[in-house]
Amino acid sequence: MSLSCRYAAQCCARQLRAAPIRASSSLLQHQRMTRRYNSTDAAAASPKISAIVDQISQLTLLETADLVASLKSRLNIPDLPVGGFAAAAPAAAPAAPVEEEEAAPAAAEKTLFSVKLMSFDAGSKPKVIKEVKNMLGLSLVDSKKFVESAPKMMKESVPKDEAEKIVATLKELGAVVTME
Repeated sequence: MSLSCRYAAQCCARQLRAAPIRASSSLLQHQRMTRRYNSTDAAAASPKISAIVDQISQLTLLETADLVASLKSRLNIPDLPVGGFAAAAPAAAPAAPVEEEEAAPAAAEKTLFSVKLMSFDAGSKPKVIKEVKNMLGLSLVDSKKFVESAPKMMKESVPKDEAEKIVATLKELGAVVTME
C-alpha cells in the first residue's frame, strides 16, 4: 500500500511542477509576441512613414518590383552583381554601347576593354585553367572547355586597371592574352 501512495505522490508532484512551466512558457510566448508587436509600433511613430508602409504592404509583387526599379533609377542606386564575375560580365555588356557612344563624340581615351585569351603554353595549361576558373567563376569542367576553345573572349567592358591585371596574371602563367 505504501508503494502506491508513494507513486501517487510522485505523480502529483510531477504534474504540479510541469503545470506552471507550461503556463509560463505560453505566457512568455505571448509576452514576446506582444513585445515584438509593440516594437514595430514604436519604430513607425511617424504617421507619414506608417502611411507609406501601409501603401507598400498592399502592393502586388509586380508593383513592388516596379517600385524598386523606379527607386533605384531615381536615387541612382547601381544594381549589384549576384554571383561574382560570371554574372557581372553579362550585366556589364549592355552598358558598353552607351559608354562607347559617349566616348566617341568626346574623342577621349578608351576606358573599357575586352580581354581575349588567344593561346597558352601546353605546360601551363592546368595553371591557366585554374586562373580562368577563379576569374570567371566557372566550374572546373567549364574552365577547361573555355581554355581549350581559345581564342575566346574572356571579359568585355572591363576597366583598364582590371584588364591590365588580368593580362599580367595570365601572361605570368604562360598564356597569350590581348586587350581590345
